Amino acid sequence: MPTWGLIAEMTVGTGDRKHVEAYVLTHVEGSRDEALAELEGRARRFTPEHPRNPKRRRLFRDGDGFVLVIDGSWQSYSARFTVAELLEDSAAPTPKREPEPRPEREPRPEPADAVPPRIPPMPSAPPTRYADGVPAKPAWLGRSDLP
Repeated sequence: MPTWGLIAEMTVGTGDRKHVEAYVLTHVEGSRDEALAELEGRARRFTPEHPRNPKRRRLFRDGDGFVLVIDGSWQSYSARFTVAELLEDSAAPTPKREPEPRPEREPRPEPADAVPPRIPPMPSAPPTRYADGVPAKPAWLGRSDLP
């Protein structure tokens, strides 16, 4: 299924510093119609920072999205909501690969004269320890099965 980005481009700032910035609101997996339905709901609920006292609010449908125009006391502000298919994302998490199944190996029959590996005997008495609880002799010291 394709992944759709719900994108909002809106007017930010005031006066001479007023400009348009784009934001990715969310991603939707599914059909384009499902993404458009989600985008329409977000466009209808959207409340921008400016204008502070809106006089009129108009929502238009435009091809792949919506245009919201809000008239304020002195100026109008707009927000464009677009649905677009995500083709590439440099910061997307890498999908986890399923480990390839390993073929089960048949157990080899042990020869009759096979010698079992030597397992060191378990200590019969608890090891002596220093006052802080560290063993005086490391458990690995003296084991013959280690290289």
